[in-house]
Amino acid sequence: MRLSKAVVKNRVLILIVALLLLIPSVLGMANTRINYDMLDYLPEDMDTVVGQNELLDEFGKGAFSLIVVEDMPAKDVAALRKRIEAVEHVDSAVWYDSLTDLSVPMEILPEKIYNEFNNGNATMLAVFFDSSTSADVTMDAIREIRAIAGRQCFVTGMSALVTDLKDLCEREEPIYVALAVACACLAMMLLLDSWLAPLIFLASIGICIVINLGSNYFLGEISYITKALSAVLQLAVTMDYSIFLWNSYNEQRTHIEDKNEAMAKAIHETFVSVLGSSITTIAGFIALCFMSFTMGRDLGIVMAKGVLLGVIGCVTVLPSLILLFDRPLQRTRHKALIRNANGFARKITKAFPVFLAVFVALAIPAYMGYAKTNEEVYYDMGQCLPQDIDYVIAHSKLADDFDIASTHMLLVDANLPSRDVRNMKREMEQVDGVKYVLSLESVVGSRVPEEVLPDSVRSILKSDRWELMLINSEYKVASDAVNDQIDSLNAILKKYDPSGMLIGEAPCTKDMIETTGHDFQVVNLFSIIAIFVIILLVEKSLSLPVILIAVIELAIFINLGLPHYLGQSLPFIAPICISTIQLGATVDYAILMTTRYKVERVSGKSRYEAVSTALATSVPSIIVSGMGLFAATFGVAVYSNIDIVSSMCMLMARGALISVVCVILMLPAFLMLLDGVVRHTTLNMKVKE
Repeated sequence: MRLSKAVVKNRVLILIVALLLLIPSVLGMANTRINYDMLDYLPEDMDTVVGQNELLDEFGKGAFSLIVVEDMPAKDVAALRKRIEAVEHVDSAVWYDSLTDLSVPMEILPEKIYNEFNNGNATMLAVFFDSSTSADVTMDAIREIRAIAGRQCFVTGMSALVTDLKDLCEREEPIYVALAVACACLAMMLLLDSWLAPLIFLASIGICIVINLGSNYFLGEISYITKALSAVLQLAVTMDYSIFLWNSYNEQRTHIEDKNEAMAKAIHETFVSVLGSSITTIAGFIALCFMSFTMGRDLGIVMAKGVLLGVIGCVTVLPSLILLFDRPLQRTRHKALIRNANGFARKITKAFPVFLAVFVALAIPAYMGYAKTNEEVYYDMGQCLPQDIDYVIAHSKLADDFDIASTHMLLVDANLPSRDVRNMKREMEQVDGVKYVLSLESVVGSRVPEEVLPDSVRSILKSDRWELMLINSEYKVASDAVNDQIDSLNAILKKYDPSGMLIGEAPCTKDMIETTGHDFQVVNLFSIIAIFVIILLVEKSLSLPVILIAVIELAIFINLGLPHYLGQSLPFIAPICISTIQLGATVDYAILMTTRYKVERVSGKSRYEAVSTALATSVPSIIVSGMGLFAATFGVAVYSNIDIVSSMCMLMARGALISVVCVILMLPAFLMLLDGVVRHTTLNMKVKE
């Protein structure tokens, strides 16, 4: 109580400090770099990542783009190439004319190379940048190239993708927060007993969100997914804590006249329940930190500290605001939408065999759908964007005009004998889906000795340590066909050069597929074990953790199984994150009911009366909590044009509702069925029948 009384006594000081903390937090938000490149989160020791670093170190080349130019005379294309090459952070712009130099007559240029750069009214330029794919300067260069090139030119590549993604995110993100706030506020106004209280909740949570986002500055950078979702998620999962305090305060006011004393008592009681509730949510987010694909760690850290800040804000900032606005809060109270669930609870409890049968009937198809959904996810980040965005249009042009869906790069030992290079190139061009392999020799032909080439030409594709080769493929990134192709190319490469590396978007994406497939198993296992242990310690029971997790896992299986049955493909990161978030955020509903069941059962009530009472008293809180999570995420899901954001928000919104239904219907059935088991495997639950 000492801490609670100190909060009440120093409420003005707390509000002043909270408002002052907003200043550095806003500055921290503004100066936190956002990473829009998903491939940047691959483990550093992978060949594809090492190769990308070597490309930048040895050739000064980082990002890579193919530019399609339509209906432009050759002399204008040559002039355009020079203008692009003059753009800051463009290392080189390669067209067939740039690879010949005056000392190499155009007539001896291999016909195949000319044809690969030209097709009817379309021609193609390859552009290398001296900065990484998602560097701010690279994205600035992409925008400048687009401005120079005009409507006849179409810029492809990962840098073009992340540029469009960044621009779209920056336009939409303020609207995400506005929608989440508006929808959550409306839901709380209808479900709670006050018109004004939700606004006070949002003010308190908003302060915590800004402080959390500002503290991201110390992480160096965060992913765009973390930036897009963290505010919405923090609002959704910490709204419960505000509701707990509000309800506790109003309960204390019924028998404690002094509002300060009532608030001190409410803070004391709320802190214990909120801390217990938040631990499972934090555990769910911490589980993401065990992903080797480090974007999970990024989201996990930000959200774990967001929940922790939400707890702190709930017992410091929120009580201070409630006391400050106590009079208008009391004047704007109204009857809660859900007041009495006794009749509903008795009916559900009596029908428990029906709901056990429903559980059994749903479990297998739900799990099968869940497993299939995980197999049907997509990894091509281009699918996340609207079809009318510049990158998607450009990528379609490249496929239509040149039958190129992806481009790989090879780093080969510069001292590899020319004969081996020729043989390796010949074998690679026989691999299914390979359009051609562009090497230094293929550019000038075998008739021109490499030594006579000027350094300006030679340096484009060769350094002291490595020779760079480009492979254009007909197969799409992340497809089974391109992954098989990459395996074949790697086998040929290692035969001739064990130190050689195959890099580019498609090889990196293949690594991402393999990495995240392993991550999914690890994260799921860790989250289940961690939450099992937490429930075991909280409930002091061996059986209750199994029951509670089984109920929530069914909700997760249903939620993530529906995309399979609906014919929907999810972005790969969604199932990994949602399975842990839904478990951590909604298992609290089950803990709330179970805790009350134990109290009622120990007090001497029968199995039926204990379960029925626990359900009746828990239903309002569970529904309000679930609807808060649903409301905060559903609006964003409907609005967002970025499929990763909309998919994850829709899964969270739907998952909240499914968890609410499963807990209300299935958990009482299990408690009725396994009452004897629970009593004999739980400490201090010896009941006299």
